[in-house]
Amino acid sequence: MALSYKSRKRLSLLILLVGLPLYIIVAVKIVSLFERPSIVVELAIYVGLGVLWILPFKGIFRGVGQPDPDADPDSYPHDPVPPAGKTTDNEKAE
Repeated sequence: MALSYKSRKRLSLLILLVGLPLYIIVAVKIVSLFERPSIVVELAIYVGLGVLWILPFKGIFRGVGQPDPDADPDSYPHDPVPPAGKTTDNEKAE
């Protein structure tokens, strides 16, 4: 079953606000169990763990920053400043 855009957006927010801090705490605890490696190795471990956490959630985060595909295009937020060379309806009326 595919999640709706609204569900994916809410779930991604929950993952970022709750899941990511918990993952960071667990990653730091796991690395602290071992003898401290060199700075380069430790950096590589944290970078690897930083990339690893997103892989299971890739589908949830995909497209969340885009406008809702099911929403009416007229309800999208529009840029208040028109592109150069284009006039607005108010300018045409004057």
